[in-house]
Amino acid sequence: MTLARLAARHGVATAYSPSEGVTVPVSDATVVAVLGALGVDATTPEAVAAALGAAERADRDRLLPRTLVHRRGDEPLHPPVDLPSGTRLRVTTEEGAVVTGRDWERLPLGVHTVAAQAPDGRTSTSTLIVSPARVPAPERRAYGLLVQLYSLLSQRSWGMGDLGDLRELAGWAGRTHGAGFIQVNPLHAGVPGAPTDPSPYRPSSRRFPDPVHLRIEEIPEYALVGPERREELDRILAEAAELRERVLGKGALIDRDAVWEVKRRALELVVGGVELGPGRRADFHDFLADRGRPLEDHATYQALAERHGHHWREGPVVLRGPRTAESAVRADPELAARVDFHCRLAWLTDRQLADAAATAREAGMAIGIVHDLAVGVHPEGSDAWAQQDAFATGMSVGAPPDAFNSRGQDWGLPPWRPDALAAAGYAPYRGLLRELLRHAGALRIDHVMGLFRLWWVPEGHEPTEGTYVRYDAEAMLAVLVLEAHRAGALVIGEDLGTVEPGVREELARRGVFGTSVLWFERDWAGTGRPLPPARWRRECVATATTHDLPSTAARLSGDHVALRHRLGLADGDPVRDRAADAAETAEWLGLFRRLGLLPEGEGDEEAAVRAVHRYLLASPARMVGVWLPDAVGDRRPQNLPGTWDEYPNWRLPLAGPDGQPLTLEQFAASPRAHALLHELHTRTASDDTADGWGSARTAPPGARSV
Repeated sequence: MTLARLAARHGVATAYSPSEGVTVPVSDATVVAVLGALGVDATTPEAVAAALGAAERADRDRLLPRTLVHRRGDEPLHPPVDLPSGTRLRVTTEEGAVVTGRDWERLPLGVHTVAAQAPDGRTSTSTLIVSPARVPAPERRAYGLLVQLYSLLSQRSWGMGDLGDLRELAGWAGRTHGAGFIQVNPLHAGVPGAPTDPSPYRPSSRRFPDPVHLRIEEIPEYALVGPERREELDRILAEAAELRERVLGKGALIDRDAVWEVKRRALELVVGGVELGPGRRADFHDFLADRGRPLEDHATYQALAERHGHHWREGPVVLRGPRTAESAVRADPELAARVDFHCRLAWLTDRQLADAAATAREAGMAIGIVHDLAVGVHPEGSDAWAQQDAFATGMSVGAPPDAFNSRGQDWGLPPWRPDALAAAGYAPYRGLLRELLRHAGALRIDHVMGLFRLWWVPEGHEPTEGTYVRYDAEAMLAVLVLEAHRAGALVIGEDLGTVEPGVREELARRGVFGTSVLWFERDWAGTGRPLPPARWRRECVATATTHDLPSTAARLSGDHVALRHRLGLADGDPVRDRAADAAETAEWLGLFRRLGLLPEGEGDEEAAVRAVHRYLLASPARMVGVWLPDAVGDRRPQNLPGTWDEYPNWRLPLAGPDGQPLTLEQFAASPRAHALLHELHTRTASDDTADGWGSARTAPPGARSV
């Protein structure tokens, strides 16, 4: 019981519930390992007793909790009522203003520092987060496109989709089809070196974007490359054209490493060979001043990784942390030049992100670009190197066993330490959000449940041997709401899978949208039948699929079942599984017909895809997302969880029903895409979203099919 009390004090679960009425105990060994990663020695009964006693004494002596949260508009803002009489208070606001005394009503929104001194001499400091009650909401209903940017090549791409393609797609979709948003995969910086992990959800840094997404020809200095370098640049352009042709015309997979190699060589010529003009240099210097040390750290990591590789824990001791590496950079002009080079790339990428966002707004998009925040980072990447104190050493984020995966999951991502975040006033989290929201009309948060708790797996253990570690959800949400408010951006949480009771409700109270996928929207607590569209929740992105699920054409045809059996991912009988899948599909199609959503009749796959989206439109969802491959009948998933080399995850270009790659230009000319998007535009433009939606709910709580 003493270990359990100690674990509870540090937010470490000693049991978990994978389903209602089922409780699974967590082994003492796991609890001890997780506590150790939090800096708490629990290896012996004596150590446990000492740690528990120290924690209890610290709690008694503290005047203030580590973090105070106030939601503007909920109730008056005042200091904690249980402070000793005569305690002096001093608040230093985020902007540096000082407020003394107990009148906190006029404190601005922000993350402030409170210092308290009691008459008995005790002192304490705390982070005070003053946030709005809710994140911004969309002004009207909107539909948008869900895009894996790398997969959308144009005739100008260098072997994978880029920010120029994003800008073109946003301008076309907004102006031609009234789309309200474009949601992209995470554009975070990848781990340097080859071969890279192609997954955008295991990045080196979540705070800074990857320059592999640059459209090289649209860098202003590109046109100023001198004749002495033009011949070499022309050779690079020819190689880039060959990369594009391999993917679009020869059936090759997207090769991120090859794309980066040609872009890096071009950038060496453009950045290294052309001086910035006075205005551009001033803009670059402003960028450096605004991003500060985090950018310098990231660029230093990039430069060191070029020379020593990204396995920084195995490199020279002096280079294993950002502060000690500073002296090495100062003493090495060549290394310092590479740091400047990577700062320039971050700036150039940021400016093209800004251009894409501006184009979306100019095209009339109500929301604009929706950026995606991955749940974590690579253990040997830039963020893990620069923020070592913030991450739990020897731990990985994953998921416990459930009905869909009896072995659990280990995602290979080191988790943030909740105690370190609190001690830092949530600065790493605040900086991350601020950067991602800079050019975003909305932010999607992958596995949003991680704001509440994460499944930690000790290194060397199976995912089944992990446990949940709780975060200060009130503080995490307050920072999120504050930064979204400042950016004027919406927030969308990916809340699929196992969700702790009360999490969806708390997210909804803070205005965070959820994600509702058609095939999962059933009356799970009752009949199990499809949930009528009127009973879907209002504040969500309603969609037919995601990057981890089959495309709609594959779902309707049953191709996804055949693929899983072919790759050995399904244990059941193939005939029985195909029959069960066909019955489920028939159930949905029958519902579409009864609701008048499939007037074209059966046997028309394109019409059935439109019927799926008509069903989404019949819901009260404020946002409706169209998976881009669904608009042209692509049958292949972009990612097939549970596979590595068995399937080309994250490397497939957009394609038609026949599997032949389609360019952005061909997509924009596709009659099939035009028909679907025209219907979505017509419906969302005419919908009155102001009335009649307040009582809409989502599965599973309390819903009943009709």
